[in-house]
Amino acid sequence: MTQHSKSWTLTPGAMTLGVLRAVWAAPVKLILAAEAYPVIEASAAAVQAIVAKGDAAYGINTGFGLLAKTRIPDEKLEQLQRNLILSHSVGTGELLSDAVVRLIMLMKIGSLARGFSGVRPLIVDTLIALYNAGIMPAIPAKGSVGASGDLAPLSHMTLAMLGVGDVRVNGELMPAPEALAQAGIAPVVLAAKEGLALINGTQVSNALTLHGLFMAERLLEAAMVTGALSLDAAKGSDAPFDARVHAVRGQPGQILAAQMYRQLVANSAIRASHLEGDERVQDPYSLRCQPQVMGACLDLIGNVGRTLLIEANAVTDNPLIFQDGPNGQAEIVSGGNFHAEPVAFAADTLALAIAEIGALAERRIALLIDATLSGLPPFLVRDPGVNSGFMIAHVTAAALASENKSLAHPASVDSLPTSANQEDHVSMATFAGRRLDDMAHNTAVIVGIELLAAAQGIDFHRPLKTSPHLEHVHHQLRQKVPFFDADRFFAPDIEAAKQMVLRGELSSTCKNLFAPLYA
Repeated sequence: MTQHSKSWTLTPGAMTLGVLRAVWAAPVKLILAAEAYPVIEASAAAVQAIVAKGDAAYGINTGFGLLAKTRIPDEKLEQLQRNLILSHSVGTGELLSDAVVRLIMLMKIGSLARGFSGVRPLIVDTLIALYNAGIMPAIPAKGSVGASGDLAPLSHMTLAMLGVGDVRVNGELMPAPEALAQAGIAPVVLAAKEGLALINGTQVSNALTLHGLFMAERLLEAAMVTGALSLDAAKGSDAPFDARVHAVRGQPGQILAAQMYRQLVANSAIRASHLEGDERVQDPYSLRCQPQVMGACLDLIGNVGRTLLIEANAVTDNPLIFQDGPNGQAEIVSGGNFHAEPVAFAADTLALAIAEIGALAERRIALLIDATLSGLPPFLVRDPGVNSGFMIAHVTAAALASENKSLAHPASVDSLPTSANQEDHVSMATFAGRRLDDMAHNTAVIVGIELLAAAQGIDFHRPLKTSPHLEHVHHQLRQKVPFFDADRFFAPDIEAAKQMVLRGELSSTCKNLFAPLYA
């Protein structure tokens, strides 16, 4: 059903952010490393041994949550697992995107394949088959509190394996039984422990936050480009990017950001034109303090990436099967790795970076349209008064920056007990990650408007040119959006600029410059 341009061998516990980015961006054929199968089989055998022995073990032959004391007879263990999936498939809201679902499936495969979850190889192979066939389970976005696992969304993922509900193939919804039949994939019958292993875990929270991370990386790159373009449009100084200024403070992200700004504005004729005789002593903070603000965002984004990568490789279901129990026997241990507090904190701090990237860009737009600060025509248009120019485009940017302030409120400080107080503290990581998409799109619009405004400012300085890097960005924009010579229907221009930001087009020809972001 799906054609893959690349394939990748999954070694459980060894995923990289580069691989996760690639899977997020486009389908990649998955192959599970052969050495994973013996440990998966040993874990499944341990579960069967526990069942055969008859000892009570949570989630294997007992009920769930507050019903953990209820013993389930062996002949009903398969029904127990199927009922678990059906009863927990209670999600609501819009469906998660294919990009997010691919990450969820990849991380769930990797977690189960580490051999601590007690599932058969059949379960892992079926998930891989669904993924490689491009069969994306229809997963509603809302319904998880980010503890006891992302139960509802992961149940919807598991429904597809059972041949129940809907899936999405090539962007189109279709019944799961039909999609599985077309791909030659047999629905599974879950054995003891398998349903619980599939729906316990932080993969949905982590996938949503990884999506936010990868969006934030593009926003950071784009906003550094537009910030440099605004600097030249306003005839600002590059002296604040002097390496010595940042070395004496010592913040690594700030030092790296300043280096990038120096490279972005290097060899600008506009800058050369006002090196002498400029009466201004210092630029406003939104120009002068870009390395300090964007460098702090860079450091924060890097820290979030490290946390999310650890979680992507983690085993986060419950209970877990360990082969090093007393007398060399397998032991089942109940814990709480499904609690997504690390992810919730990561998502909350990432929200700060996304909001601040947009907030700083909004301030530069305000500077550019203010003739007293920028030296450019009022509202960046000829014949102001007859033309409103960028006046209300800035209002849109301000509205979105303000909205991001509300969305940046930490989700992790909230908790509502569930399951009759058995699950009495939860992380809210799923919402914390989910709201990042709205924030990223808000910031992409703000940065897109800055791109339009800064390019307009550069045009007013012609025939002088900005730096080679920034001239290329200006040329790319002008292929899609002409100079704003008089008022016109503006929304399509803003959308075009936003898409350039989201697609990474502003940094596409200077990737080497931004490579240190991913070191």
